[in-house]
Amino acid sequence: MYSTEIGELAHKTQLKEGWRQSNKNEAARQIVHSYGRQHAIRMRLLNLQSLKTRGADLSPDVLKHLDRTTSMVSPPVICRRILKGCQGDVSNIVDFSRISGVLLEIIYRELILYSRHNLPIDHGLPEDHATLRSLPIELLTQLKVPDLTFQEADVYELHCARSTGALHCRNQGSRNDWVWVQLGTEEMYGALKGCLTGKLVALLKIRDPRSEDTVRRVAGVQLLTPVNSGRLSDLHGLVTVQMREDTRGFTIVDIGTILGLALLIPEEDRRWLVNSRIDLRTFNEGY
Repeated sequence: MYSTEIGELAHKTQLKEGWRQSNKNEAARQIVHSYGRQHAIRMRLLNLQSLKTRGADLSPDVLKHLDRTTSMVSPPVICRRILKGCQGDVSNIVDFSRISGVLLEIIYRELILYSRHNLPIDHGLPEDHATLRSLPIELLTQLKVPDLTFQEADVYELHCARSTGALHCRNQGSRNDWVWVQLGTEEMYGALKGCLTGKLVALLKIRDPRSEDTVRRVAGVQLLTPVNSGRLSDLHGLVTVQMREDTRGFTIVDIGTILGLALLIPEEDRRWLVNSRIDLRTFNEGY
């Protein structure tokens, strides 16, 4: 068992912030003293808040300070997913098929399935191929997904998932990240609890010709299926996933179902291990 979360959190709060607040003269000593004071103050405030809850006799100054401290807590911030990096050479489904290599028939099928399963009947996408063929779309390369920081109620980290298709990313090879996709309830897929991993193949904005203000933000993913119904291996305690055996190698989902980046470890041909120990949040959600 291992985790990188504790070290990363400590590196930010105990080192980076302490370094910025120091005068850079014997910074290590200042960082340790500053963190010790902050920790002692937080513990004292928690103790006083607990005493107040139990009805202890506290001085008016203490009660006033506790009320002011509580009122300064901001409400939870709800972040939304953001698409970025538009590719200007794609304007419709035909262009996307040419760029991605996905057959038009498969794109039509997945768009219709997405519309039937996710959109209201009176606001669904058209199902005739001629109209789908002419739908105006945008192809993008980045999806920023807000991920709630472990043990925090209103602090988010932005995961940047990339899908460049065949294009190079930062003068390197093409990049199509592995992501978590929420596709069912917690009772499904064993230890994965309703989520599947998949490769991000495309990020699309689809405009509804019947309403210029309506934009569907979707993602094309190559989903993997869990081996042994998602049960943890007795050997290494991880879930194994593999390429799907059916013909759905390309699935369209709403970007709201993409939860963040996934880390897969290659095991053998067309099989991977799902690393659920990369941080404490992922570890807790996978067990």
